[in-house]
Amino acid sequence: MAEIDVMIEAGGWEAHPGLEARVAAAAAAALVAANVKTLPSAELAVMLSDDAGVALLNARWRGKNAPTNVLSFPAAAPAKLATCPMIGDIALAFETCRREAEAEGKTFEDHVTHLVVHGTLHLVGFDHETEAEAEAMEGLERVVLAGLGVADPYAGEGEA
Repeated sequence: MAEIDVMIEAGGWEAHPGLEARVAAAAAAALVAANVKTLPSAELAVMLSDDAGVALLNARWRGKNAPTNVLSFPAAAPAKLATCPMIGDIALAFETCRREAEAEGKTFEDHVTHLVVHGTLHLVGFDHETEAEAEAMEGLERVVLAGLGVADPYAGEGEA
């Protein structure tokens, strides 16, 4: 199984005991569910940052000068992951995650868990550019999250 490193790079995160272990478990569960082959020593890094830190990354790598909830930086194409020592990096923005959780009526921990699963799936080749891709990715997210005891984050979407 891959090595998952969780690093707290900004304030606020420490107010949520057990979150680092939960983040690592979410990333690991997503890798298993995606059935991706990696080196046993392959690394995946999750950086728990803030809006300012993620905004800098977003501006540099995506040309968007604003924070976002989660960014994923794959280390290799999915077909090359079996031989690559790095799976990739994920960065989360504390304030954005907190605002979204509050606005959506979810616990902060559940929302972060969902974003880590989502970000991890991006690292291994999943995307949501088309409706078919989105359905496949969201379906896998639902399965992983259910296994982690997190309610369906998409329940109620599109209902009038």
